[in-house]
Amino acid sequence: MASQKNEAAAPPPRKEATLVGTVWNLWPYVWPDQRTDLKIRVMAALALLLIAKIITVLIPYSFKWATDAITDPQNAQIPLPALLATPVIIIVMYGVLRSFMQFFTQARDALFASVAMYAVRRIANEVFVHLHQLSLRFHLERKTGGLTRVLERGREAIQQIVRMSILTGIPTVVEFALILGIFLWAFDWRYALTVVVMIWLYLWFTRVATDWRISIRRNMNESDTDANVKAIDSLLNYETVKYFGAEKREAERYDRSMERYERNSVSSYVSLAILNSGQGFIFSMALMVVMILCALDIRDGKNTIGDLVLLNGLMIQLYQPLNFMGMVYREIKQAIVDIEAMFDVMGRDPEIKDKPGAEPLRVENAAIRFENVHFAYDPARPILKGVSFEVPAGHTVAIVGPSGAGKSTISRLMFRFYEPQSGSITIDGQKISDVTQESLRDAIGMVPQDTVLFNDTIAYNIRYGRWNATEEEIVEAAKLAQIDDFIRSAPNGYQAQVGERGLKLSGGEKQRVAIARTILKGPPILLLDEATSALDSFTEREIQSALDRIAKDRTTLVIAHRLSTIVNANEILVLDQGEIVERGRHDDLLARDGVYAAMWNRQREVDAAEETLRRAEAAEGRTVRTHVGE
Repeated sequence: MASQKNEAAAPPPRKEATLVGTVWNLWPYVWPDQRTDLKIRVMAALALLLIAKIITVLIPYSFKWATDAITDPQNAQIPLPALLATPVIIIVMYGVLRSFMQFFTQARDALFASVAMYAVRRIANEVFVHLHQLSLRFHLERKTGGLTRVLERGREAIQQIVRMSILTGIPTVVEFALILGIFLWAFDWRYALTVVVMIWLYLWFTRVATDWRISIRRNMNESDTDANVKAIDSLLNYETVKYFGAEKREAERYDRSMERYERNSVSSYVSLAILNSGQGFIFSMALMVVMILCALDIRDGKNTIGDLVLLNGLMIQLYQPLNFMGMVYREIKQAIVDIEAMFDVMGRDPEIKDKPGAEPLRVENAAIRFENVHFAYDPARPILKGVSFEVPAGHTVAIVGPSGAGKSTISRLMFRFYEPQSGSITIDGQKISDVTQESLRDAIGMVPQDTVLFNDTIAYNIRYGRWNATEEEIVEAAKLAQIDDFIRSAPNGYQAQVGERGLKLSGGEKQRVAIARTILKGPPILLLDEATSALDSFTEREIQSALDRIAKDRTTLVIAHRLSTIVNANEILVLDQGEIVERGRHDDLLARDGVYAAMWNRQREVDAAEETLRRAEAAEGRTVRTHVGE
């Protein structure tokens, strides 16, 4: 399949994200068509912001008026109370203006908070949904710790870009225009030219220095991700670390990653200091020039001392948006670095897609058919080579064979985790590639070889099979899976926590929980991928009887490790190196004295040896556990 080949190949080089492209991608979330209330909030926030900016540029005038009122020589003959009246009123006006500016600014932030967080929530949810749509191949090739870190930084970056671009970027440009207008109106072109040159130099230096810092930021992010991956990987393999006494080696491995992160972090702080110093120098030089111009004009009688105060206030006022612009550019560029990796994930097309107009699977008899199926994860290493077989409605077909023969690949193809390169798979005559994935997976119940549970309660993990099941149905499923007694003996019973990946339970207990949730699902097709491989012989016999009961009148495909569990199968397929080399019932295959018979004899010898050992140790009064964790 073309889509499979595209995703299987090396991913294309990442296209560097831009501010315009990023804002364009985010705009539908900031201005959602279906949320008029949020659009009103955006408009109201922008209006409040502009009002706050107008008040902001008026504040320095209160300083000028107060200074002129105090320093005007004509005020020397005015009685003291009258002399104080005018500047006091002006200073009070200054306080009122600042209060209004703060009020409008905070009101803007409060109004816009809903918009920003709605955008974050929607994008985060879409990324989460998209990750579940991507193929199994993608998830097998990615490291979970690194992926979660990418998504975490991307989510934070969305907040930065939304708030910076809407609440800071546009209004700051407006503030520039207002202040430049005041310079031209209240002073002359020399002041305005100085400010324009200063703004240009400031922004140019900020862009150059920030672009230099971006490479440092990328390296820091990579080292941070690498350290996070190593930490999570080591903690998930806690028991393995303990088995081999590798705590020191793991600590050294993690410390090497943190050392790289430390170096990059130091470089980041040093480069930030250089950036801030350069910005401060450019602004200080411009401030010095305009203050000298004003001082000369005061000497010539063109300006008053209040004008000098006004000019200083305007320049200080200008520094804030300039600093904002530097910060906006810096934060947005850094946010783009953080978000481009998330957009890269969002840009990955799912390997498996429903065809346009795909219909739900209609299950009547649940008959399965594989016809000349060829499949390879890597073209250089074929896994299945023209496999053909049928599982008639209500029958049980078992697939056996050595490790790597392609048994589990058949189950993955059944679920459409992958598409075969050629051949077809049908259920009741319908190609599974032509029906919706949701309906296909609803029709199949799976008990995998390696059961991984959610870090929640036992009841939650069983209920996962059918979310609307009642408590009574959950208990009945647990009884059928032979795990109800264990659950009731555990602290908190069905509400007991199973731990990360179910590690608080033994392998057999996890397997029985997986069997219980499949029983609860009650699908017309059962797929058992070595479902009893983690159980001891005694428990296996109990579970097998339960599986036999739930498999009755259902179409069942069994991928078997223990041959004793499939002796009653309607047909047994022996898979070797991707091809079916033998097929038939248990007795027929034994009589043929071929591959299956050899596997059966080897397993009987192992079982006999285990039984002899068990009896010998039991005679010595020791309890034998035939499976780790049981």
